[in-house]
Amino acid sequence: MAQPIVKYTLNKKGQTPEWINSSDSSFAGEHGITGNKTGYIPKYESPQDTIYLGIASGDPDPDGTPDDYIGTFANKTALQTYLVEVGNALKYKTITATVTGVQTSVTTGLSTAWGQTEYSGGLSTSTTSKHTVSGVGTLATIPTSAVTKVVVKTDTTTGSTSATTDTPIVIDAASTLSGVSTSVGIVTTTGADQAGLAVTTTTITDTTSYTYTDVKTSSSTSTSTTTTDGVTTRTDTVTTTETGNYETTYDYAAESTRLWDIYTALNS
Repeated sequence: MAQPIVKYTLNKKGQTPEWINSSDSSFAGEHGITGNKTGYIPKYESPQDTIYLGIASGDPDPDGTPDDYIGTFANKTALQTYLVEVGNALKYKTITATVTGVQTSVTTGLSTAWGQTEYSGGLSTSTTSKHTVSGVGTLATIPTSAVTKVVVKTDTTTGSTSATTDTPIVIDAASTLSGVSTSVGIVTTTGADQAGLAVTTTTITDTTSYTYTDVKTSSSTSTSTTTTDGVTTRTDTVTTTETGNYETTYDYAAESTRLWDIYTALNS
């Protein structure tokens, strides 16, 4: 009895079907994608609306299959074709984290010079030039948006007040901001206060859309001490590292080979 690679959904209870091989030498829950088309009545209802790849514990019954069974693949080529369809729909990319910059700062001085309530000297610091490299592929960018300004103006029969909340865009110092655009939303409401006086509230919201490069910085500190003739010197070394996520084209051939090799091993 063969154990084929199959397309399947969860069962009506939201569980992996019992006929899926869940052993460590198999695979399940791979490359999930919705089985429904946008704008149409859904073919698959929750919790059966995502189609996965896995290995079944036996061949499908020619007399009929359960509703959580979707189909199988005739050969490796058909599997790779399906992976390409899924990957194009989900915009698959291979992401590789790459160290793009390293800089160190070394501070040295007598141990008594550290932790002074009022610093009076005795410490010296030297900083290296940042060593930079580039990763393979294209540095990933992240599109997002945030509410950056809210102005609430309240008008009454006795006067008006205004309150402004500014929220600046914050990104990692090593990242680059681009594609900045702002949209404005205005909402006006009318009513009355507890005294029955007319109140008009106008809320103006600025939403800023932007893109930033997927680069992050981190730092670590190491401390060492040396003692000579009863005099202790302390050295702190701070290493700052920049890491960027680089995108390259997803290797569909390699992934289909990986899955097919698991299938072949199970059926050998």
